[in-house]
Amino acid sequence: METSPSLAGTFALGTFSSGTGPAFPGLIVGDQVLDLSLHASTVRGLLERWDDVLPLLHEAATAAAGEWRPLAELRVHAPVEPRQIFQSGANYRTHVIDLAVAHEPAGGRPAEQVRAEVAAMMDRRAAEDQPYVFIGLPSSVTGPYDDVVIPSWCTKPDWELELAAVIGRPAFRVGPEEALGHVAAYTIANDVTARELVFRRDMPEIGADWLRAKNAPTFTPLGPYLVPAAFITDPGDLQVTLRLNGEVMQDESTKDMIFDVARLVSYVSQTVELLPGDLVLTGSPAGNGLHWGRLLRDGDVMEGTITGLGTQRNRCVDER
Repeated sequence: METSPSLAGTFALGTFSSGTGPAFPGLIVGDQVLDLSLHASTVRGLLERWDDVLPLLHEAATAAAGEWRPLAELRVHAPVEPRQIFQSGANYRTHVIDLAVAHEPAGGRPAEQVRAEVAAMMDRRAAEDQPYVFIGLPSSVTGPYDDVVIPSWCTKPDWELELAAVIGRPAFRVGPEEALGHVAAYTIANDVTARELVFRRDMPEIGADWLRAKNAPTFTPLGPYLVPAAFITDPGDLQVTLRLNGEVMQDESTKDMIFDVARLVSYVSQTVELLPGDLVLTGSPAGNGLHWGRLLRDGDVMEGTITGLGTQRNRCVDER
Protein backbone atom coordinates (compact mmCIF):
# COMPACT_ATOMS: atom_id res chain seq x y z
CA MET A 1 0.00 0.00 0.00
CA GLU A 2 0.99 3.66 -0.25
CA THR A 3 3.34 5.05 2.37
CA SER A 4 2.63 8.33 4.09
CA PRO A 5 3.98 11.37 2.23
CA SER A 6 5.08 14.52 4.03
CA LEU A 7 2.26 15.77 6.23
CA ALA A 8 2.05 18.94 8.30
CA GLY A 9 2.03 18.36 12.04
CA THR A 10 2.54 15.19 14.01
CA PHE A 11 -0.50 13.17 12.97
CA ALA A 12 -3.49 12.94 10.66
CA LEU A 13 -6.76 11.01 10.45
CA GLY A 14 -7.88 8.57 7.81
CA THR A 15 -10.17 5.67 7.00
CA PHE A 16 -8.54 2.28 6.49
CA SER A 17 -9.31 -1.39 6.03
CA SER A 18 -7.43 -4.65 6.00
CA GLY A 19 -8.35 -7.50 3.69
CA THR A 20 -12.09 -8.09 3.76
CA GLY A 21 -12.54 -6.45 7.16
CA PRO A 22 -14.68 -3.36 7.73
CA ALA A 23 -13.29 0.12 7.31
CA PHE A 24 -12.18 1.84 10.50
CA PRO A 25 -11.05 5.32 11.54
CA GLY A 26 -7.34 5.54 12.15
CA LEU A 27 -4.69 7.86 13.51
CA ILE A 28 -1.65 7.99 11.24
CA VAL A 29 1.78 8.87 12.58
CA GLY A 30 4.63 8.36 10.15
CA ASP A 31 4.04 4.99 8.53
CA GLN A 32 1.96 3.53 11.39
CA VAL A 33 -1.80 3.59 11.97
CA LEU A 34 -3.67 3.30 15.27
CA ASP A 35 -7.22 1.90 15.09
CA LEU A 36 -9.61 4.42 16.68
CA SER A 37 -12.80 2.39 16.35
CA LEU A 38 -13.08 2.14 20.15
CA HIS A 39 -13.74 5.90 20.14
CA ALA A 40 -16.02 6.07 17.08
CA SER A 41 -17.03 3.83 14.19
CA THR A 42 -16.18 6.45 11.56
CA VAL A 43 -14.02 9.53 11.13
CA ARG A 44 -17.20 11.56 10.94
CA GLY A 45 -18.08 10.27 14.40
CA LEU A 46 -14.77 11.66 15.66
CA LEU A 47 -15.46 15.01 14.00
CA GLU A 48 -18.84 15.20 15.74
CA ARG A 49 -16.95 15.35 19.06
CA TRP A 50 -13.93 17.21 17.70
CA ASP A 51 -13.33 19.57 20.63
CA ASP A 52 -13.15 16.59 22.99
CA VAL A 53 -11.39 14.22 20.59
CA LEU A 54 -8.54 16.46 19.45
CA PRO A 55 -6.68 16.45 22.82
CA LEU A 56 -6.99 12.65 22.92
CA LEU A 57 -5.48 12.40 19.45
CA HIS A 58 -2.51 14.53 20.52
CA GLU A 59 -2.00 12.21 23.49
CA ALA A 60 -2.38 9.02 21.45
CA ALA A 61 0.08 10.25 18.81
CA THR A 62 2.87 10.40 21.40
CA ALA A 63 1.95 7.29 23.41
CA ALA A 64 3.09 3.74 22.78
CA ALA A 65 -0.24 2.29 23.89
CA GLY A 66 -2.64 0.64 21.49
CA GLU A 67 -2.24 -1.59 18.48
CA TRP A 68 -0.29 0.24 15.79
CA ARG A 69 -0.38 -1.30 12.32
CA PRO A 70 1.89 -0.71 9.33
CA LEU A 71 0.26 1.66 6.83
CA ALA A 72 1.72 -0.40 4.00
CA GLU A 73 -0.54 -3.33 4.96
CA LEU A 74 -3.77 -1.30 4.85
CA ARG A 75 -6.08 0.00 2.16
CA VAL A 76 -6.63 3.77 2.35
CA HIS A 77 -10.20 4.91 1.71
CA ALA A 78 -11.62 8.41 1.34
CA PRO A 79 -10.89 9.86 4.79
CA VAL A 80 -14.47 10.93 5.59
CA GLU A 81 -18.02 10.39 4.35
CA PRO A 82 -19.57 13.85 4.15
CA ARG A 83 -23.28 14.54 4.44
CA GLN A 84 -22.93 17.64 2.28
CA ILE A 85 -20.39 18.89 -0.25
CA PHE A 86 -20.22 22.55 -1.25
CA GLN A 87 -18.06 23.47 -4.23
CA SER A 88 -16.74 26.90 -5.04
CA GLY A 89 -16.67 27.84 -8.71
CA ALA A 90 -14.56 30.51 -10.40
CA ASN A 91 -12.49 31.19 -7.27
CA TYR A 92 -8.97 31.50 -8.74
CA ARG A 93 -8.28 34.58 -10.84
CA THR A 94 -5.90 33.03 -13.36
CA HIS A 95 -8.04 29.91 -13.76
CA VAL A 96 -11.20 31.92 -14.46
CA ILE A 97 -9.42 34.06 -17.03
CA ASP A 98 -7.97 30.99 -18.78
CA LEU A 99 -11.37 29.26 -18.93
CA ALA A 100 -13.05 32.38 -20.30
CA VAL A 101 -10.48 32.60 -23.09
CA ALA A 102 -10.81 28.86 -23.84
CA HIS A 103 -14.63 29.07 -24.03
CA GLU A 104 -14.68 32.13 -26.31
CA PRO A 105 -16.10 30.96 -29.67
CA ALA A 106 -14.10 31.17 -32.86
CA GLY A 107 -14.32 34.66 -34.28
CA GLY A 108 -15.34 36.07 -30.90
CA ARG A 109 -13.68 38.72 -28.79
CA PRO A 110 -9.88 39.02 -28.82
CA ALA A 111 -8.17 37.14 -25.97
CA GLU A 112 -6.83 40.32 -24.35
CA GLN A 113 -10.31 41.83 -24.29
CA VAL A 114 -11.70 38.69 -22.65
CA ARG A 115 -8.93 38.74 -20.04
CA ALA A 116 -9.52 42.40 -19.18
CA GLU A 117 -13.32 42.02 -18.92
CA VAL A 118 -13.11 38.87 -16.78
CA ALA A 119 -10.53 40.44 -14.46
CA ALA A 120 -12.84 43.43 -13.93
CA MET A 121 -15.75 41.08 -13.25
CA MET A 122 -13.77 39.23 -10.57
CA ASP A 123 -12.78 42.49 -8.91
CA ARG A 124 -16.50 43.35 -8.66
CA ARG A 125 -17.31 39.93 -7.22
CA ALA A 126 -14.61 40.28 -4.57
CA ALA A 127 -15.85 43.74 -3.60
CA GLU A 128 -19.48 42.58 -3.41
CA ASP A 129 -18.48 39.54 -1.29
CA GLN A 130 -20.49 37.07 -3.37
CA PRO A 131 -18.71 33.72 -3.91
CA TYR A 132 -20.23 31.26 -6.35
CA VAL A 133 -21.03 27.96 -4.62
CA PHE A 134 -22.92 24.91 -5.86
CA ILE A 135 -23.77 21.53 -4.37
CA GLY A 136 -21.87 18.28 -4.95
CA LEU A 137 -23.03 14.74 -4.24
CA PRO A 138 -21.32 12.50 -1.65
CA SER A 139 -21.87 9.57 -4.04
CA SER A 140 -19.17 11.04 -6.30
CA VAL A 141 -16.47 10.59 -3.63
CA THR A 142 -13.82 7.91 -4.10
CA GLY A 143 -10.58 7.03 -2.37
CA PRO A 144 -7.23 8.77 -2.84
CA TYR A 145 -5.70 5.82 -4.70
CA ASP A 146 -8.81 4.43 -6.40
CA ASP A 147 -9.49 4.48 -10.14
CA VAL A 148 -11.47 7.33 -11.66
CA VAL A 149 -13.97 5.82 -14.08
CA ILE A 150 -14.67 7.96 -17.15
CA PRO A 151 -18.29 7.29 -18.22
CA SER A 152 -18.98 6.25 -21.80
CA TRP A 153 -20.92 9.49 -22.35
CA CYS A 154 -18.11 11.76 -21.15
CA THR A 155 -16.08 13.18 -24.04
CA LYS A 156 -14.10 15.94 -22.28
CA PRO A 157 -13.04 14.73 -18.80
CA ASP A 158 -10.87 17.26 -16.97
CA TRP A 159 -9.08 17.57 -13.63
CA GLU A 160 -9.51 20.26 -10.95
CA LEU A 161 -7.32 19.83 -7.88
CA GLU A 162 -8.65 21.69 -4.85
CA LEU A 163 -8.09 22.42 -1.18
CA ALA A 164 -11.03 21.09 0.84
CA ALA A 165 -11.99 22.41 4.28
CA VAL A 166 -13.55 19.79 6.58
CA ILE A 167 -16.11 20.99 9.10
CA GLY A 168 -15.86 20.02 12.78
CA ARG A 169 -18.11 22.25 14.86
CA PRO A 170 -21.52 22.91 13.23
CA ALA A 171 -21.69 26.31 11.57
CA PHE A 172 -24.84 28.32 10.89
CA ARG A 173 -24.77 32.01 10.01
CA VAL A 174 -21.24 32.55 11.25
CA GLY A 175 -19.13 35.52 10.21
CA PRO A 176 -15.80 35.28 8.38
CA GLU A 177 -13.96 36.24 11.56
CA GLU A 178 -15.20 33.10 13.34
CA ALA A 179 -15.57 30.71 10.40
CA LEU A 180 -12.15 29.06 10.66
CA GLY A 181 -13.01 28.02 14.20
CA HIS A 182 -15.52 25.61 12.68
CA VAL A 183 -12.96 23.98 10.36
CA ALA A 184 -11.50 20.84 11.92
CA ALA A 185 -9.13 19.81 9.16
CA TYR A 186 -8.05 20.12 5.55
CA THR A 187 -7.68 17.54 2.81
CA ILE A 188 -7.24 17.23 -0.96
CA ALA A 189 -10.10 16.88 -3.46
CA ASN A 190 -9.97 16.47 -7.23
CA ASP A 191 -13.17 17.81 -8.74
CA VAL A 192 -13.17 15.86 -12.02
CA THR A 193 -15.42 17.56 -14.58
CA ALA A 194 -17.13 16.59 -17.84
CA ARG A 195 -16.37 19.88 -19.61
CA GLU A 196 -18.76 19.30 -22.49
CA LEU A 197 -21.71 19.23 -20.08
CA VAL A 198 -20.99 22.31 -17.96
CA PHE A 199 -23.10 24.62 -20.12
CA ARG A 200 -26.56 23.54 -21.33
CA ARG A 201 -26.70 24.55 -24.98
CA ASP A 202 -30.41 23.68 -25.14
CA MET A 203 -31.21 26.01 -22.19
CA PRO A 204 -28.48 28.67 -22.02
CA GLU A 205 -30.66 30.95 -19.91
CA ILE A 206 -30.62 28.39 -17.08
CA GLY A 207 -26.82 28.15 -16.98
CA ALA A 208 -24.62 25.29 -15.82
CA ASP A 209 -25.51 21.62 -15.44
CA TRP A 210 -23.42 20.76 -12.40
CA LEU A 211 -25.29 17.50 -11.75
CA ARG A 212 -24.01 15.73 -14.84
CA ALA A 213 -20.78 17.64 -15.28
CA LYS A 214 -19.45 16.99 -11.77
CA ASN A 215 -21.14 14.10 -10.01
CA ALA A 216 -20.49 10.80 -11.75
CA PRO A 217 -19.29 8.02 -9.41
CA THR A 218 -15.54 8.38 -8.63
CA PHE A 219 -15.46 11.99 -9.90
CA THR A 220 -14.31 13.32 -6.49
CA PRO A 221 -11.14 11.58 -5.32
CA LEU A 222 -10.65 12.62 -1.70
CA GLY A 223 -7.71 12.45 0.68
CA PRO A 224 -5.48 10.73 1.50
CA TYR A 225 -5.95 12.05 5.04
CA LEU A 226 -7.48 14.77 7.18
CA VAL A 227 -4.76 17.04 8.54
CA PRO A 228 -5.97 18.99 11.60
CA ALA A 229 -6.42 22.70 10.93
CA ALA A 230 -4.10 23.47 13.86
CA PHE A 231 -1.21 22.09 11.78
CA ILE A 232 -1.95 24.30 8.75
CA THR A 233 -0.48 27.71 9.56
CA ASP A 234 -2.13 29.54 6.67
CA PRO A 235 -4.62 27.85 4.29
CA GLY A 236 -4.23 30.91 2.09
CA ASP A 237 -0.57 30.09 1.38
CA LEU A 238 -0.44 26.47 0.18
CA GLN A 239 0.88 25.15 -3.11
CA VAL A 240 -1.62 23.13 -5.19
CA THR A 241 0.16 20.84 -7.68
CA LEU A 242 -1.26 18.29 -10.09
CA ARG A 243 0.88 16.07 -12.27
CA LEU A 244 -0.49 14.11 -15.21
CA ASN A 245 1.66 11.09 -16.00
CA GLY A 246 4.48 12.85 -14.16
CA GLU A 247 4.15 16.19 -15.97
CA VAL A 248 3.18 19.26 -13.93
CA MET A 249 -0.13 20.71 -15.14
CA GLN A 250 -1.33 22.74 -12.13
CA ASP A 251 1.10 24.48 -9.79
CA GLU A 252 -0.42 27.49 -8.08
CA SER A 253 -0.65 28.98 -4.61
CA THR A 254 -3.95 29.32 -2.76
CA LYS A 255 -2.97 33.01 -2.57
CA ASP A 256 -4.65 33.30 -6.00
CA MET A 257 -8.09 32.62 -4.45
CA ILE A 258 -10.62 35.41 -4.80
CA PHE A 259 -12.46 34.31 -1.64
CA ASP A 260 -10.46 32.65 1.14
CA VAL A 261 -11.56 29.68 3.25
CA ALA A 262 -13.10 31.84 5.97
CA ARG A 263 -15.24 33.81 3.53
CA LEU A 264 -16.39 30.64 1.75
CA VAL A 265 -17.37 28.85 4.97
CA SER A 266 -19.16 31.93 6.24
CA TYR A 267 -20.98 32.41 2.93
CA VAL A 268 -22.27 28.83 2.80
CA SER A 269 -23.34 28.98 6.45
CA GLN A 270 -25.64 31.93 5.77
CA THR A 271 -27.96 29.57 3.87
CA VAL A 272 -27.42 26.08 5.32
CA GLU A 273 -26.06 24.61 8.51
CA LEU A 274 -22.67 23.07 7.95
CA LEU A 275 -22.31 19.77 9.82
CA PRO A 276 -19.33 17.75 11.05
CA GLY A 277 -17.65 16.00 8.15
CA ASP A 278 -19.09 18.33 5.50
CA LEU A 279 -16.70 19.55 2.82
CA VAL A 280 -16.22 23.05 1.47
CA LEU A 281 -14.17 22.81 -1.71
CA THR A 282 -12.38 26.06 -2.43
CA GLY A 283 -12.02 26.02 -6.21
CA SER A 284 -9.27 24.98 -8.60
CA PRO A 285 -6.30 27.00 -9.82
CA ALA A 286 -5.10 27.50 -13.37
CA GLY A 287 -3.75 24.61 -15.42
CA ASN A 288 -6.76 22.46 -16.24
CA GLY A 289 -6.88 20.21 -19.26
CA LEU A 290 -9.06 22.62 -21.21
CA HIS A 291 -6.32 25.21 -20.91
CA TRP A 292 -3.64 22.77 -22.11
CA GLY A 293 -5.79 21.25 -24.85
CA ARG A 294 -5.12 17.85 -23.25
CA LEU A 295 -8.02 16.12 -21.49
CA LEU A 296 -8.05 12.87 -19.52
CA ARG A 297 -7.64 9.55 -21.30
CA ASP A 298 -7.80 5.88 -20.39
CA GLY A 299 -4.64 4.94 -18.49
CA ASP A 300 -3.72 8.46 -17.39
CA VAL A 301 -2.44 8.84 -13.83
CA MET A 302 -3.24 11.99 -11.88
CA GLU A 303 -1.06 12.81 -8.88
CA GLY A 304 -2.30 15.65 -6.70
CA THR A 305 -0.35 17.28 -3.88
CA ILE A 306 -1.09 20.20 -1.57
CA THR A 307 1.46 21.53 0.89
CA GLY A 308 1.31 19.54 4.13
CA LEU A 309 -1.67 17.41 3.07
CA GLY A 310 0.08 14.54 1.31
CA THR A 311 -0.49 13.15 -2.16
CA GLN A 312 -3.34 11.35 -3.89
CA ARG A 313 -2.81 9.22 -6.98
CA ASN A 314 -5.63 8.08 -9.28
CA ARG A 315 -5.57 6.14 -12.53
CA CYS A 316 -8.22 6.93 -15.16
CA VAL A 317 -10.18 4.00 -16.55
CA ASP A 318 -12.42 4.39 -19.59
CA GLU A 319 -15.80 2.78 -18.97
CA ARG A 320 -15.99 2.00 -22.66
